[in-house]
Order: sequence, then structure tokens, then C-alpha cells
Amino acid sequence: MAKRVTLLNGPNLNLLGRRQPEIYGHETLADVEAASAALAAELGLEIAAFQSNHEGALVDRIQAAREDSAAIIINPGAYSHTSVAILDALNAFDGVVIEVHISNIHRREAFRHHSYVSQRADGVIAGCGTEGYLLALRRIATLLG
Repeated sequence: MAKRVTLLNGPNLNLLGRRQPEIYGHETLADVEAASAALAAELGLEIAAFQSNHEGALVDRIQAAREDSAAIIINPGAYSHTSVAILDALNAFDGVVIEVHISNIHRREAFRHHSYVSQRADGVIAGCGTEGYLLALRRIATLLG
């Protein structure tokens, strides 16, 4: 049976491909999810994708991942910089956590330079575009053996 990876995307990522394509590119969230699912299958993994603009919904899905997932890939969007609740939920998850940012948050506004999620993440990928999700999957496959 394939190991499940929960793929979480936070606020505004449902607008990928339409919102600020000069920063986030032209791929849609559906494109990201499809590419992630295809690579996951090659790596013997399975993707369970979820996106929400609501912090509590993301926390609920992180808590659910405790029961059904070996790893989480999370792009928390703006919640990276504000959400202790998401950090606390991730701290209660025993599997691998990889944080992904499409843009390089360290080359952007100063308030984006800090991420609460990074305190829990086993790895952080930033500035690699949507390819960052695929890099995260490869890292998870390595860590899960």
C-alpha cells in the first residue's frame, strides 16, 4: 500500500495561475495537484490534496493527517507568517513535514521573511516555483525510505 502524503495549500493558492503570475507563475492549483499525484505514484506514494482559505480548516486537516498520512507538504501561504495554530497542529503530527513556497519569501517584503511553520518543518523549499512541490515529494520519498 502506498504511503499517503497530505498536500496542503493555504489562502489564495486556489488562484494560482490567475493571481500575480509574475510572482507565482501560470500553473494552476489543479496543475500542481496533477503533477504531484503523478510523481507520487512513480515514487510509491499517494497524494491527498486539500486547499483552504480558512485557518481552522487547515488545522483540522493537519489533525486528520495524524491518522492517515506519513507526511505533509504544506504551502501555508500568508499563514506562514501569522499562524501559531498551524504550527501547534504540525507539532502534534509525527510524520515528515516539508514547507513549500513558490516564491522566494526571503526576497520579498520583510514581514514574509519569518515563517512559524519553518520551526516544525523537516525541510523548507522556497523560490523554486511550483517545482518545489515535486522537490518536496522527492525529499519525502528519501526520508520515508
